[in-house]
Amino acid sequence: MNNRVVITGMGVYSTIGKNLEEITDSLYKGKSGIGIDPERKALGFRSALTGIIERPALKGILPRRMRVGLPEQGEYAYLATIEALKNSKIDEDFLLKNEVGILYGNDSSTIPVIEAADLVREKRDTMLIGSGSIFQSMNSTVTMNLSVILKLRGINFTVSGACASGSHSIGVGYLFIKQGLQDIIICGGAQEANAMAMGSFDGLNAFSVQEDDPTKASKPFDKDRDGLVPSGGAATVIIESYESARKRGAPILGEILGYGFSSNGDHISAPTLEGLVVSLERSLKDANLRPDEIDYINAHATSTIIGDLSEAQSIDVVFNGLKTPVSSTKSMTGHEMWMGGASEIVYSMIMARNSFIAPNINFNNPDKYSAKLNIIAETKEQKIDIFLSNAFGFGGTNSSLIVKRL
Repeated sequence: MNNRVVITGMGVYSTIGKNLEEITDSLYKGKSGIGIDPERKALGFRSALTGIIERPALKGILPRRMRVGLPEQGEYAYLATIEALKNSKIDEDFLLKNEVGILYGNDSSTIPVIEAADLVREKRDTMLIGSGSIFQSMNSTVTMNLSVILKLRGINFTVSGACASGSHSIGVGYLFIKQGLQDIIICGGAQEANAMAMGSFDGLNAFSVQEDDPTKASKPFDKDRDGLVPSGGAATVIIESYESARKRGAPILGEILGYGFSSNGDHISAPTLEGLVVSLERSLKDANLRPDEIDYINAHATSTIIGDLSEAQSIDVVFNGLKTPVSSTKSMTGHEMWMGGASEIVYSMIMARNSFIAPNINFNNPDKYSAKLNIIAETKEQKIDIFLSNAFGFGGTNSSLIVKRL
């Protein structure tokens, strides 16, 4: 089978807004969601920079038996998913009567593991850990919890692919639906934003230390970049077959045209040009498109020296001289890690549906590779029919998605 796969709903909870309306405004204005975390200062972090996000209060929204298994990122994912389902015109009754799946990107759940270990060491009694700990601590915590809360009966597992997790979840869901194995799948990515989840990254000197003005610390593609800024939240897209969406009268926002992927097979943390090029070219081949048919590229670019350099080179190789508009929304949000590959599909869909390109803020001085690209440093009014979004992760996992606005 070769079903068309469409996007019928979106939801997001991030550092630049708690819903689609707030995020649309932030993207257009180039508003940063980055600040300083005092806890990281107190813990002796090299960098106290982070995306600032408010923990949601779900008491009164979800019963305690459903809240007890949700970790931080699960709370974000719940709210993003509820917004996406509402926008897709899927209610509780529909979920009860139809098979809906869930594939969500997540690659850590730090606090529950630390708290359980600390409690056992201190009290020497595992019975004190509590019944919710195991469900919060597993990498599959988001799909595990949401499948029960929403009573889902379709495909159900977590995609764990480092910073490409959210993108791969959409790509894998696309393949399931394209092959006729499912009609509707909830896809997305979630990322915890707590300090404990970021300690090892800080120890690797991966983070920017330009703390004088936090909003200017994340500067993808800029010559003066010195590291990423960690962030978090969750983003959900509802994807389904075109026939399913048409049959139930769902709003059709866009169509997934292509999914490209690859593994670098080299260094565990440094990307390779060859691997990134394969992912980009495979997405174009799957979509049956030429590079000149892409209107906008939402780059993975995290503001690391090597990562941005490799991606700029790969875009230059594949889009040779085309000057396709490029920006990285991570300049505003920070690096949303496991969430980013999904949130950037939502951000790009918002741009496409509102005919503008969000700026790559803090881009003032190109390096020798980014100078070859058409990086959009200020908000630009432009029609976007087809966009490409990259997501790359540790271990050399790469994902590229191509989506058409409908």
